[in-house]
Formats: sequence, structure tokens, C-alpha cells
Amino acid sequence: MMNIRGLAYVVAETTDMEGWRRYAEGVLGMMTAPSPDGGLYVRMDERQFRFAVQPGPRDAYVVSGWEVSGSADFAQALNALSEAGVEVALGDAAQCRLRCVQQLAGFNDPSGNRHELVWGFRSDFAHFASPAGVSRFVTGNIGMGHTVLPAPEFENTVEFFTKVMGFGLSDLFNFQPPGADGPSLPIHFFHCNNGRHHSLALAGFPVPSGCVHVMVEVEDMPEVGRAIDRMHAHKVQQTATLGQHTNDRVTSFYMRSPSNFDIEYGYGGAVIDWAEHITHEFTRVSLWGHDFSVSQRVLLDKEA
Repeated sequence: MMNIRGLAYVVAETTDMEGWRRYAEGVLGMMTAPSPDGGLYVRMDERQFRFAVQPGPRDAYVVSGWEVSGSADFAQALNALSEAGVEVALGDAAQCRLRCVQQLAGFNDPSGNRHELVWGFRSDFAHFASPAGVSRFVTGNIGMGHTVLPAPEFENTVEFFTKVMGFGLSDLFNFQPPGADGPSLPIHFFHCNNGRHHSLALAGFPVPSGCVHVMVEVEDMPEVGRAIDRMHAHKVQQTATLGQHTNDRVTSFYMRSPSNFDIEYGYGGAVIDWAEHITHEFTRVSLWGHDFSVSQRVLLDKEA
């Protein structure tokens, strides 16, 4: 199995690069710089980027980047993928320069989500200075946050992440869509080799944008409040109200990104001692708040 250290970055595609730049700087409060492919690096710490936005014909999430510690772990991961019969594309020098890493391997999971495995980031370690005044994003040795990916081939995808990629199950939720009859839809939460409650969640249904949401974390509640103000000022679509989750204890709100997946913007995420953790099924998404119907109400108000 692999020894994944955390979610290193995500790659998004957009038809509106300037819109993404305004959103990243003005709403998320992150730094931006041009990338060699004509896209955008979005920076939230000392790394050269955490979001890589590339120009394209659609607005979507296209890649999850996972980090290992060094060349030995990278070789071990390649061996695990080979033994599992996974087709792997090793990144050439140009691809490694674009991702600012020493080595890169790309592959798909059983549900068709694209992943990149990397090690050895290059960075100038310049001071992060948010254009919106955000003091700090919580990253470091627990990764940039978490991502929630569609997994229509649910059982096979869960097996791939646990048996091949070495993720552990944090907890699980069985989602019953409002007003829907029939079986519930599974959403399982997974941790890798760090203390973040989950770096990955798999949702047992298709998502047109390629991702349900990406979570980023700031260091205190006032930063979340100021982000809500910036979201309204920039007329960004809010997709869930402020609330606190039952499982990872994050206090957050949700909004739509220019690439059609959501960004969860929050603080207070639990850091877990996995030797003491007990896996459970939770039946409520949130302790309070997180009204996900707000998005539909806003759309109805606009049409009225």
C-alpha cells in the first residue's frame, strides 16, 4: 500500500480565467500567479500553488494531487499501482515543472476520477500575503484540506483507496435525498497519514462537475465571517449556510466556484489521534446550520 501524506493540490478547468482570478483573490483571499500552461496558480501558503486552474472548454474539477514524502515512497506507490493492474502515466519533465515537483504519476480510480501522485515540491518559500487580508490557511503536514469525489462505482472505488492507496475509513454517512424513495446513497470519509479527520470523501453518485466540494480551512471564526462578506460582495452563489459538521467539527459555509464545484470555507477542523479513533455512522450532517436548500431558494428568488 501507499503512504499518502495529504491532499497536495487540486486542478480545475475553466472557461473564464479572469473570473477565477477575481474569485481566488477577492473571495477566497488567496494569491495568484500565471502558470506556464497559460493558466493560474492559486496560492494559500508557502507552496507555489494549491489550486492549479487551466484553460479549457468546460468548467470542472479535473485532478486530485496526492503527496508522498520522498522517492522511496513514490517507488513503493508505483509498485502498489502496478500490482493492482492500474495504468500509470509517468510525468515528463514539462509536466513535473508545471506541477513544481520532482516526480509525478497520473492514474484513474475505478470511478474515473483522475489522480496525480507527487513528491518533492519546489518552492521559493516567499511569505504568503493574502490580497484580502486572510491571516493564514491551515495546511502544512495535514495537507491543503479535503476533497469529495463522485464514486458511481462505489465498492470498487472504496476498495481501491483502502487496499491500494492506503486510506483508512474515518466514518460514514448514508444520504437519503429529500423526497426520494429507494436506497440511500453512501458517502464515506477517509483519512491518510496525517491527523486531518478526512482528506477524501467518496460519494456514491455521479457529479457533473467532477467534484462535490473542496474544503479549505482558516485559523479562526472571524476569517470565515469575512469570507461570507466577500462572497456576498462579489455576488458569488452561496450553496449552504454557516454550520458545524458532526464528524470533523468544522464550522463552515459553502459557495460555488467558477469551475462548478463547491468550496467549503471553514475553521476548527478536528485533528485525530487515529490510535484512539472509533469509526461510526453518523445520521446528521451537521450539529447546527448548513442549510443546503439556500442555493435553490436563491435561484428561485432570481427567477421571481
